[in-house]
Amino acid sequence: MPEITISNLFQKSLKTNEKDKPILKILHENSIDWMHACGGKGRCTTCKMIVEEGIKNISLESDFETKLRKLGALKSNERLACQCTLQGDIRVAVPEKSKLPHMQYSDD
Repeated sequence: MPEITISNLFQKSLKTNEKDKPILKILHENSIDWMHACGGKGRCTTCKMIVEEGIKNISLESDFETKLRKLGALKSNERLACQCTLQGDIRVAVPEKSKLPHMQYSDD
């Protein structure tokens, strides 16, 4: 069962069998508040996640991600949680710009 670990949310981890759902939806269904402004359409970068480990365990880049990457809005270790699905274990972090004011984040 694939596991998502969020390093700067105090190593919060969750296991899921949902390989066809966007990671953003999995996070929300597991009560993890994650910023998203465009409704999961890949048109903004607010649901960006920094992939610290397991980038190969995420689905192929979407057309929206490719476009944003060419514009310099996504680094090589960043993906949009609304656009990718989980294929195996990953470790991610919430980027500074996407941190929500009501959430407490750790330094890890």
